[in-house]
Amino acid sequence: MSAVLERFLRYVTYDTQADENSRTYPSTSKQLVLLRDLAEELRSLGLRDAAMDDHGYVTATIPSNSSKQVPTIGFIAHVDTSPEVTGENVKPIVHRRYDGRDIILPDDPTAVLRMAECAPLAERIDDDIVTASGTTLLGADNKAGVAEIVTAADYLVMHPEIPHGPVKIAFTPDEEVGRGTQYFDVAAFGAAYAYTMDGSRRGELEFESFSADAMTLTFIGFNTHPGYAKGRLVNSIKVAADFIRQLPREMSPEATDGYEGFVHPYVLQGGGEKTTIRFIIRDFRTAAVEEKGQMLEGL
Repeated sequence: MSAVLERFLRYVTYDTQADENSRTYPSTSKQLVLLRDLAEELRSLGLRDAAMDDHGYVTATIPSNSSKQVPTIGFIAHVDTSPEVTGENVKPIVHRRYDGRDIILPDDPTAVLRMAECAPLAERIDDDIVTASGTTLLGADNKAGVAEIVTAADYLVMHPEIPHGPVKIAFTPDEEVGRGTQYFDVAAFGAAYAYTMDGSRRGELEFESFSADAMTLTFIGFNTHPGYAKGRLVNSIKVAADFIRQLPREMSPEATDGYEGFVHPYVLQGGGEKTTIRFIIRDFRTAAVEEKGQMLEGL
């Protein structure tokens, strides 16, 4: 088993799910368990300045071994996983030499990976593929990036014949809830250029990103016994449904592409008396994000 795969399979067993309703930082203390262990692992590789700060950020340096003056570069990854699907009791499965057939996940046989529905699988014929077991997230976003960075650091330390300038490493919490860099000290990190190892398809380099915001709307109804409801009951669920129906379809994720922004309702909670909807807003122009927020407020 390769070193990067061994690390990845180990990291995904840590439950590091973030919590968007939390007001602490990090949003869940369980993220700190992996972050502490990563700091210790980096120190064991010889990165003597590896440390975790009061906010949970882990940083380390691979010193330059080059006689040339070259810029300091950084590599960054986040350890938290999405709050939408559990990250507890992850059971990674390695599917050796993928042959293109459907992959049925054993803990939920209705969860099937099909090449016809997942185009990147076609690029992985004869490769090993790692999946979860069907009832949890795997956590490849972004523990794959963490494993890549730690393994690359290990390789550079073990091969001093490879010349390189100063290399900075950072692991962060709470990216999935939009607060990953809330307390990150860019100046102290000290990299002239940095790469976030959180991409998608093989060989991609992303050099721009969208602006983002979030909004929570609350709909208040009036609840009463349905037998006496005529002219009185106001069902907040139906009010929320009417609101969603008014959203411009051309602004939905499934109808947009490229530089087109979108408005996405992704969590709905409530009952007859009170219903909340959480939205994410994305656009490549910050002003357009603000315009979409104003549009929601005006509906």
